[in-house]
Amino acid sequence: MSAAVRPDSWNFPLLLHVLGAMLLVGALILAASTFLLTWRGGSAPLARLGYRAMLLGALASWILMRVGAEWTASKEGLTDANLSWLDIGSTTADGGLVLIIVATVLAGLEARRGSGAAGSGAALGRASAVLVSLLIVAYLVSVWAMTTKPA
Repeated sequence: MSAAVRPDSWNFPLLLHVLGAMLLVGALILAASTFLLTWRGGSAPLARLGYRAMLLGALASWILMRVGAEWTASKEGLTDANLSWLDIGSTTADGGLVLIIVATVLAGLEARRGSGAAGSGAALGRASAVLVSLLIVAYLVSVWAMTTKPA
């Protein structure tokens, strides 16, 4: 079978989608690593870095990823398609937004308290670390679904 060739008009929306997804995973990895280091060491600057990674990086990247995804789906005529890989990606992205918002709020509360040490702020940072780690795993499953396109 020869390779499928897509029209050039699909390239830019697909680029935005993939770029947004890559930036989103990168921002989540940065946030998770800072939250885990804060969990271990209790550093207030690391807690603020994790919060900023979620607020400025993850949320903006999520928007870029979803806009690119919807634009690509409309260009390819997949808006009404019942494809499992598309459903996995959409479900993970939409559910992920809720977790991103919750983790960002929790990280913001911890960064505002400024301690990062033992106490209620540390519990909020730990919850953010767990949520962001779950998001990374979920988005890696989505990457698998998008690349392998299971039936």
